[in-house]
Amino acid sequence: MRERVIWGGVAAAIFIPFLLIGNLPFQFFVGILAMIGVSELLKMKGLEILSFEGVLAMLGAFFLTIPLDNYFSSLPMNGNITVYAMMVFLILAGTVFNNHSYSFDDAAFPIASSFYVGIGFQNLVTARMAGIDKVLLALFIVWATDIGAYAIGRRVGKRKLLPSVSPNKTVEGSLGGIICAVVVAIIFMIVDKSVYAPHSFIMMLLYVVIFSIFGQFGDLVESAFKRHFNVKDSGKLIPGHGGILDRCDSLIFVFPIMHLVGLF
Repeated sequence: MRERVIWGGVAAAIFIPFLLIGNLPFQFFVGILAMIGVSELLKMKGLEILSFEGVLAMLGAFFLTIPLDNYFSSLPMNGNITVYAMMVFLILAGTVFNNHSYSFDDAAFPIASSFYVGIGFQNLVTARMAGIDKVLLALFIVWATDIGAYAIGRRVGKRKLLPSVSPNKTVEGSLGGIICAVVVAIIFMIVDKSVYAPHSFIMMLLYVVIFSIFGQFGDLVESAFKRHFNVKDSGKLIPGHGGILDRCDSLIFVFPIMHLVGLF
């Protein structure tokens, strides 16, 4: 626990200044995190991260994350998506030049990994461009869900949620996480009424429940990955915490849903 607290503080001390600064420094920082996240998936699969498809997959996640059209006026809107598509096409080109040893199935994993990670971090960047309060709301919802699910599940949890994926998670813990997320969100929205615009307070509470559920689902998806590849953590970047995906698995799911409902 001491190691978790110390290194959690170090990670926060690195992340928070970038979050406060915003703009290109934050976007570039998040792009690097996306590349690391993809590298963690590739390593779980047993793929070489400095291989042809590994480098392109990491670059694809980086370019999907950064709003390139904000800095290069010659690019069309959503130019980052077009550049990402070019990375995908290049990965697929490997099936032509190495058609006997590199198939579509081989190309599918790095492509899916770059999209899964990249789209989540892209929406983190978009949220920060809309306002730091949007990012903080997502963080508080995810943290409250995690803490509430752990505390309540440990205390009163009896019915297993999905034992084949995550044996320690319980139905009671999941519901407790949702309740804690709603309570924290209520406090946050009372303090900052603009954070839930253009929705009403009551509608936003319903969305918070949905965000909490999706956050838990993102955590379960990452657990399924790790169980499939028989690893404890996605990486070792943050001692006591694991890798980037271990810390951001819920957020990868929450930010796109927040974007979908029009919060940013």
